Amino acid sequence: MNDSIKIEFKQSTVENLQLFSEMLKKDINTMLEEALEQYFDNEQKRLMEKNINDESAMTNLDFDEFWDDVDLD
Repeated sequence: MNDSIKIEFKQSTVENLQLFSEMLKKDINTMLEEALEQYFDNEQKRLMEKNINDESAMTNLDFDEFWDDVDLD
């Protein structure tokens, strides 16, 4: 498997990476890793919330509507 990925940034992004690297005294690779971890966490939360909302949409009956025709005798 080829683990290399070609990544291209806009010039303004490169400039910001260099600027923040100097200001924060952090390696650019570290900043990119941190940013991607935060992105993945946020997207995972968003997808989980979407799945919960999708499941809730399938059960939109209230309690009385759900149990209305059930005979428990």
